[in-house]
Amino acid sequence: MYPDSVSRWFGRLIRAHNLPHIRFHDLRHTAASMMISKGIDIKTVSGILGHADIKTTLNIYAHVFDYKKAEAAEKMAELIKLS
Repeated sequence: MYPDSVSRWFGRLIRAHNLPHIRFHDLRHTAASMMISKGIDIKTVSGILGHADIKTTLNIYAHVFDYKKAEAAEKMAELIKLS
């Protein structure tokens, strides 16, 4: 098996089914973003991705944490309104 075999296979699959062009690697990024957005802890996500250091995961997926920060702020605002 050649290093780019999976990418080539995936590209053919995408074209055969008239799907929007994405790279195989984009699936990995999407899965990681979804795990983080669903509250799976960063250490677990980092391990699944095979990152040796969670700093790598944190740097790459920082945009997901911005979303989580906004979500936390909204929840805090709701709590303050209830007080």
